[in-house]
Amino acid sequence: MGSGEGSILRPQHPSARHLSALVDEFGLETRGSLDDVEVTGITLSTDNLQPGDLYVGVPGANRHGATFAAQAKEGGAVALLTDAAGADLAADSGLPMIIVESPREALGAISAWVYRTAQAAPLLFGVTGTNGKTSVSYLLHGMLAQLGLVAGLSTTAERKIGDLTVASSLTTPEATEVHGLLARMRESEVRAVVLEVSAQALTRNRVDGLVFDVVGFLNLSHDHLDDYADMETYFAAKLPLFEPDRARRGVVSLDTEWGQRVVDASRIPLTTVSSTPGVDAAWTVTILEERAEYTEFELTPPEGRSITTRVPVIGRHMAANAGLAIAMLVEAGFELEAIAHALDQDGGIEAFIPGRIERVSGASGPAVYVDYGHSPDAFLTTMDAVRRFTTGRLIMVFGADGDRDASKRLDMGRIGSEGSDVLVITDYNPRFEDAAQIRAVLLEGAASAVNPAEIHEVASQAQAIRVAIGMAREGDTVLWAGPGHEDSIDVQGEKLPFSARDEARRALREAGWA
Repeated sequence: MGSGEGSILRPQHPSARHLSALVDEFGLETRGSLDDVEVTGITLSTDNLQPGDLYVGVPGANRHGATFAAQAKEGGAVALLTDAAGADLAADSGLPMIIVESPREALGAISAWVYRTAQAAPLLFGVTGTNGKTSVSYLLHGMLAQLGLVAGLSTTAERKIGDLTVASSLTTPEATEVHGLLARMRESEVRAVVLEVSAQALTRNRVDGLVFDVVGFLNLSHDHLDDYADMETYFAAKLPLFEPDRARRGVVSLDTEWGQRVVDASRIPLTTVSSTPGVDAAWTVTILEERAEYTEFELTPPEGRSITTRVPVIGRHMAANAGLAIAMLVEAGFELEAIAHALDQDGGIEAFIPGRIERVSGASGPAVYVDYGHSPDAFLTTMDAVRRFTTGRLIMVFGADGDRDASKRLDMGRIGSEGSDVLVITDYNPRFEDAAQIRAVLLEGAASAVNPAEIHEVASQAQAIRVAIGMAREGDTVLWAGPGHEDSIDVQGEKLPFSARDEARRALREAGWA
């Protein structure tokens, strides 16, 4: 990614704090002496540990993190934060300890204290929803730059501080990493930060210790039911973001039924936005022109003059995403006229969204797109977007994640089959599952479609895209859904290098297309 750094960004010039002050401020239990012990960072992982860190041992699926306390001490940890069970496990480590009932629940507040992230905090935006979080985040980040602000970004794809970019490993990093990232951004004089906020981030305490200035809600659709028992539980996991201790203001899309439910349950001031005709929202998005290079739309505010601008991506849903992003900026205090002026000067929103309906083909031959969407609803919106610019056939390639929500696979197969002319089922991150069994469920769903596509099964992703491109002609579109921006696949716990974007380009060259 051109940064030369690992995936964890933290301050380059940390300021030490006395742990005894932390204990006094929070009224914490200790074991061993913390006199004159100074801390400069905090981490959950010995892999990311730096000298001067407070090491945090939490209960894990297989082992308690406190088991690695002695290893952490060897790496330079100055103390251990853990629970009573962890303290017993680490009794011989030689580290002084801070003991709390739930280390994970304490992590946000303590990380904020270590890194002083509540001091001179930047303008903080949070984006949640099943689909579109990354797109809205990049659109916000791009417009903040167009408005002249140094902005920071944390998404599923990457973390950005000015020109510094590193790849992401989680949609929302652990609380220790979030606060370290914000402290690093403060060093770089970042004035505004955009964070994707997943449901898991809320239920697993990853954004604890933060208060967002503005949060946005996009949608909710079938996904993550491996983590949540049902859609109601999944929805409930999102709602804490709309509490006063999490955010000051919110913008909610009413394009799905869940939006109104967020409005009804929210305890912070909200405004609403919709791109659906007839929906009674404060802000409305009207599509004016759709081209392969951009989507032009009009955004009408609750009062005042409408603005017309462009988002540099195909798809009506991308215009809806942009409308929500602009409304979030206004809620944060930016004047709509100033936003419109900045966008007019640049000919629209300037943003590149990696792996989101990203075209990897040239001007001639079939259009080939890679996309990160891997849910039934994402398939619907993306296929609708590319179908509008397809004069020939739509050829779709996809697989399904292993060890993830298996309940959506039949719908993925059915919707992919109903929306495409030719469907190639392949593998995608099988992890520890049997890849052939995953494909079998997708094929079952594809065959159940009312008007099924021509269906092919090709296990190898590299071969699958070659089969798809080999069938494609001028005027056809190939949509490779799932891998998007990712640069590896997960097989039996091993990360194997693999880029759908690079593989698709190689396949195009091999087929004789520029």
